[in-house]
Amino acid sequence: MSKDIIKTPATRRRLLQGGAAATAATMLAAPHVRAASANTIKIGFVSPASGPLAAFGESDQFTIGQVKKALAGGLKIGGTTYAVDIIYKDSQSSSNHASDAASELILNEQVDLLLGASTPATTIPVADQAELNGVPCITTDTPWQPWFFGRKGNPTKGFQWTYHFFWGLEDIIGSYTNMWQQISTNKMVGALWPNDPDGNAWADAQHGFPPVLAKEGFGLTDLGRFPLPASDFASFISAFKKNDVEIVTGVLPPPDFGNFWNQAGQQGFKPKIVTAAKATEFPAAIQAFGERANGLSVEVWWSPVYPFSSSLTGQSSAALAQAFTQATGKQWSMPLGFRHSLFEVAVDVLKRAASTDPNDIRAAIASTNLPTVAGTINFNKGPVPNISKTPLTSGQWRKAGNGFDLVLVDNSQAPMVPVHDKLLPIA
Repeated sequence: MSKDIIKTPATRRRLLQGGAAATAATMLAAPHVRAASANTIKIGFVSPASGPLAAFGESDQFTIGQVKKALAGGLKIGGTTYAVDIIYKDSQSSSNHASDAASELILNEQVDLLLGASTPATTIPVADQAELNGVPCITTDTPWQPWFFGRKGNPTKGFQWTYHFFWGLEDIIGSYTNMWQQISTNKMVGALWPNDPDGNAWADAQHGFPPVLAKEGFGLTDLGRFPLPASDFASFISAFKKNDVEIVTGVLPPPDFGNFWNQAGQQGFKPKIVTAAKATEFPAAIQAFGERANGLSVEVWWSPVYPFSSSLTGQSSAALAQAFTQATGKQWSMPLGFRHSLFEVAVDVLKRAASTDPNDIRAAIASTNLPTVAGTINFNKGPVPNISKTPLTSGQWRKAGNGFDLVLVDNSQAPMVPVHDKLLPIA
């Protein structure tokens, strides 16, 4: 979601071996009660600030700054006003580092609430450490299936301490296939699904892309899972050309997709549609592809046109994006809305908690029903325990001046979001 396999640090966590055993043990975890400092509530946050997934963390510091400003007067919990201390840790785009960071926040910093964001490489190990130690935890920016089933979640039981909000594979598959059918192709799809939790989930023969593609009449060329980082895509390009692939899809970090897309150009492979998750979600990554970025398509989790507002600052999606650009000089990117909404939920949970006791914070998370800048977060709606789904659309990068704009082209899974245009074939 392989080189980035989740490993537990050299602590008592090694007592739990195997997914089933870990899941059973977490259900019995006692709350990790910290020695609370006088009138201070601690929020730990793990996100990739460096490494191949660093683009996901670009808005972290801006968001933390906004939250600190909003909470400058403190936060009232159970009748007592607390100062709020946000402790940030870089996952370095690595599951091992994410696990270590979460462990440090729990055992050394003794945080009251743990947050995590950005792909399974961070959200799964962070949630696992929280579940093991009995610490309330909220994560986002990972399709819910890899987060839930990748952690051996049981749909009849769920987890005790960990909650997650984002869209699911059913949403991205529906949006992609609806978008692809806006233009004429031979419906031959080439897949770039690596050997990580994301790639394995997307390629799953039961719940991933393959059964839906077959049902919708798409052909599939899939050479199997491959390790990351990946630098040589010659075999993929050769197979795609041999099978007359006109649609390419995958879920790759920007550097790996960049290798594929450059080699495709060098070898004369010219698909009509290229829809690459992770790699093409960020303006900075798109800009690095130069003219070859024009026409690439991608799922869109959030944009300035999403019709939602912040429960924390009152900003609309458009106002939040504008504030980010004014403060940083950078173009908005999708994680901005979800970083902000993650802290919206965290603040709302703490306000509603009866006390700073972990059980009270957990109870407040479970009862969350909050309109945020990324949509309403409600952990009682499922589709499985501990999960809240958010809206998803798809868009296409179009050349605009010296950069590119992300034009929304499909809202089949989220009709409340307006679209700008229809998908165009890559020139």
